[in-house]
Amino acid sequence: MSKGTVVLAYSGGLDTSCILVWLKEQGYDVIAYLANIGQDEDFEAARKKAESLGAKKVFIEDLRAEFVEEFIWPSVQASAIYEDRYLLGTSIARPCIARRQVQIACQEGAQFVSHGATGKGNDQIRFELTCYALYPEVQIIAPWRIPEFYNRFKGRKDLMEYAQEKGIPVPVSPKAPWSMDANLMHISYESGILENPKIHGPSDLYLMTKNPEDAPNAPDVLEIEFSKGVPVKVTDLKEGQSWNTPLQIFSYLNKIGGKHGIGRIDIVENRFIGMKSRGIYETPGGTILHHAHLDIETFTMDREVRRIKQGLGVKFSELIYCGFWYSPECAFLRHCIQKSQENVEGKVQLSIFKGQVYVLGRESPRSLYNQELVSMDVQGDYDPCDASGFIRVNAVRLKEFHRLQGDPQPKN
Repeated sequence: MSKGTVVLAYSGGLDTSCILVWLKEQGYDVIAYLANIGQDEDFEAARKKAESLGAKKVFIEDLRAEFVEEFIWPSVQASAIYEDRYLLGTSIARPCIARRQVQIACQEGAQFVSHGATGKGNDQIRFELTCYALYPEVQIIAPWRIPEFYNRFKGRKDLMEYAQEKGIPVPVSPKAPWSMDANLMHISYESGILENPKIHGPSDLYLMTKNPEDAPNAPDVLEIEFSKGVPVKVTDLKEGQSWNTPLQIFSYLNKIGGKHGIGRIDIVENRFIGMKSRGIYETPGGTILHHAHLDIETFTMDREVRRIKQGLGVKFSELIYCGFWYSPECAFLRHCIQKSQENVEGKVQLSIFKGQVYVLGRESPRSLYNQELVSMDVQGDYDPCDASGFIRVNAVRLKEFHRLQGDPQPKN
């Protein structure tokens, strides 16, 4: 007698293959679901493997376009960056993946969903908060939080033995001594030898970007056109070629950024669950867009609006990182940030060269830059005498503060 149907977020790797067989042993019918969000994967081989392991159905879903348009683009508009450095490549992918997982569960009448996220990380939270938000009645099976499972499988060696016992195909090549998560936006590396924060990331770790030292000796010069804060066209100014669909734009920027070693970071971050973790990330296309968007936004947005928007962007980044994409507060922030982007329109020219993004120039029909007003050679519609009163008014607070301190004499 089946306990019910479970939709498993399946990768085709050792962990989720073992979980698939283990769930069947527990009496569940398993539907395997694999999301294509731009990772380098043999999807048909994964389908055949899941079927051979007894999956009732297998869904392979191409989510690349919606990942870019519905998740990456709002993050670009927000200048979303967690703790000043992390561009949130894994964090924004999880609600995209989990949304489709619960859609399949509802479509197939499945009462359960399952995933292979560990009990110490952020991903379990991101997956499950999305599932509960979009399918409140769902029941979640998280094997790495079930004592019966994690006491039986204490490490890779136990999983390998189980796989051999159950006839699960095991990897032929040795596993890298770290874990990796890849999607269209980035690749992250953590765990294994990287858990010691003093150990340098090996030079052969990076798969998405070249070592900047080995990058070409000539830059690529690009022009990125924005409308309402999102890129609508990218042009290679040397070759004269252009790309204008979201997936084409992002894929091309990844290619150019990877070629020049753009977007590598090695950080220690604060997990939502309460511990610090070390991660190495490479985000080539996302880093180029971050620089370009920042430039055109500053060029077209009122100073005080931008100050408020910056604060919203910080909060938005924290909500994404912690798994609250489908919360009411995150929906509210997305609406506010989208409103702030109405005039963020124009073109930015950039040089991409040996690990760096250099802004060369910008233009916009919505620019707030007034060349005549700011020029040192033309007075324009500005009276310099007005600055005297402006300075005196701003000095009132400073004079009063130092008067109350009783020590008006500057210290050496």
